[in-house]
Amino acid sequence: MTKKESNNITANHTVEEFKKLSIQVSLNGLSFCVFDSVSNKIIKTQNQVFEQTLNPYQLLKELKQMLNKYQLTTQKFTEVVVVHRNQLFGLVPKPLFDENELANYLKFNTKILANDHLAFDEIDSHDMVNVYVPFVNINNYIYELYGEFTYKHNGTVMAESLLKGQSKAINPICYVYVLENQMDVTILDQKQLVLFNSFTFHTKEDFLYYLLFTLEQLKLSTETIPLKLFGAVEEDDELYKLCYIYVKNISIFVPEFGPHTYLNNQEDTIDFTVINAL
Repeated sequence: MTKKESNNITANHTVEEFKKLSIQVSLNGLSFCVFDSVSNKIIKTQNQVFEQTLNPYQLLKELKQMLNKYQLTTQKFTEVVVVHRNQLFGLVPKPLFDENELANYLKFNTKILANDHLAFDEIDSHDMVNVYVPFVNINNYIYELYGEFTYKHNGTVMAESLLKGQSKAINPICYVYVLENQMDVTILDQKQLVLFNSFTFHTKEDFLYYLLFTLEQLKLSTETIPLKLFGAVEEDDELYKLCYIYVKNISIFVPEFGPHTYLNNQEDTIDFTVINAL
């Protein structure tokens, strides 16, 4: 494509058509991000935490209200991505993966129904497949609004995003993302995904139990492994202080969002997976 042709294409498109939308849905909350791919900036981001866990029908109602409130239902986007955040998933080594056996990969550690729709994501360049249960009613609604779109599991986005930042790491690292009473644990070792798992916790003691249990199962020493917490957690939180008693090499992880430029407003918050999905 010549430079002249490129300029003509830009002139014939509205600014609206260069916007991308990512939405993360879970039974505990919603978030979205509108990204301008021309100015390389985030236009709008919003996060909502529910007071109690919803069912998929209530979740759809909340999503409709959110998209209407921020006038996203009538806009056009060059790309729409939906991220499903739930614990209905399982990782399968790619050499062992068979697309016809999706239910068998999940039935031993996840409660699934006979009519559940199953999906899978291939984790780029890491010979791993994430099999999961998406919220079908959400997907149907998004298709009605925007037509063709992409959907992924949050574990896929989390693993791929963290793996991209592992160019210099030579020892195992444990990342824990905290949001809406859910902890997502990702352990990487020399640019390889060792584990991704997700737990629901209600107290800081719950959090510590799941963390120590995971490290013990993988025979990782609490004296040496770097523990990087991020999301809804800070150094002065009781959760952080409790973990520090048992895991010495602990810190708050500040993610890099790559080419995405963040809003210059300290009051704005952004979800790690909702921006990295784009």
